[in-house]
Amino acid sequence: QVQLVESGGGLAQPGGSLRLSCAASGFTFSNFAMTWTRQAPGKGLEWVSTIYSDGSTYYADSVKGRFTISRDNAENTLYLEMNSLKPEDTALYLCAKGKTRITGTRLFENDYWGQGTQVTVSS
Repeated sequence: QVQLVESGGGLAQPGGSLRLSCAASGFTFSNFAMTWTRQAPGKGLEWVSTIYSDGSTYYADSVKGRFTISRDNAENTLYLEMNSLKPEDTALYLCAKGKTRITGTRLFENDYWGQGTQVTVSS
């Protein structure tokens, strides 16, 4: 069955960096778009970034220029490089599998989710 396991979260200082990973299994990873979402305390799920199967990337305005999404199809792994972190980036970060090669920028376009990895940005 489909499994998505996130890792790499932790505590970072404002202006710092973290790299998140999402290990995927149970499906042909290279054939599907993949997405990062996040949920801050007391708030709803927020779309962060999507990478299509062809490598095209899309970002929310709040992270554009600071975060970079990438994928390693040989390793079935999705990444999120986060730089210039801000306290408002504090959230549970979840990866999700798109329903097709080119969907995921809207939350309903994803059909499987990981459990998430916590990112806390604080001095």
